[in-house]
Amino acid sequence: MLNHLARNAESHLWLINGALAGVSLDRYPGGAAERDAMIEAGARRSAAALVADVRRTDGELEAAWAQMTPSSWQVVGRCMGSDEPAHTSPWNRWREVEIHHADLGLASFGPSDWSREFLRRELHLQEMSWRASRTLGLTQLPAAALKLPAHDRLAWLLGRLNVEGLPTPL
Repeated sequence: MLNHLARNAESHLWLINGALAGVSLDRYPGGAAERDAMIEAGARRSAAALVADVRRTDGELEAAWAQMTPSSWQVVGRCMGSDEPAHTSPWNRWREVEIHHADLGLASFGPSDWSREFLRRELHLQEMSWRASRTLGLTQLPAAALKLPAHDRLAWLLGRLNVEGLPTPL
């Protein structure tokens, strides 16, 4: 998971450096196969090496964001075949870090520890996605999902929590 986070930061850095140069780039020019190979290639390093890699790539990305101008934020790159405006990079990175931080399985951080603002924004997006992907007339979340605490509902919608009686959403 840590190598995944480091490679994700590098992919954002690639897109942001392109935006700074006024060039539209694809975060993963080789698509999903390149992304998966990059993640797998360094995943078996020591914990210390992985943590150092995450810190380094995150610092480089933050430094690049600090250089962005109003016009560079408007450059539209690509990610896995979809348009990805540079201005969405901070949100997309935040989302990746919050979700995968919980995926690490640490006793000190899980879905109930997601920040309020992240939970509010991502839950709204995931609920809209659920409604949009269902047959017309069957767009509401199941009643059992609506009874879940917000962080559990989001974890379920993201496929990170199995809830008896609820279908797998993804």
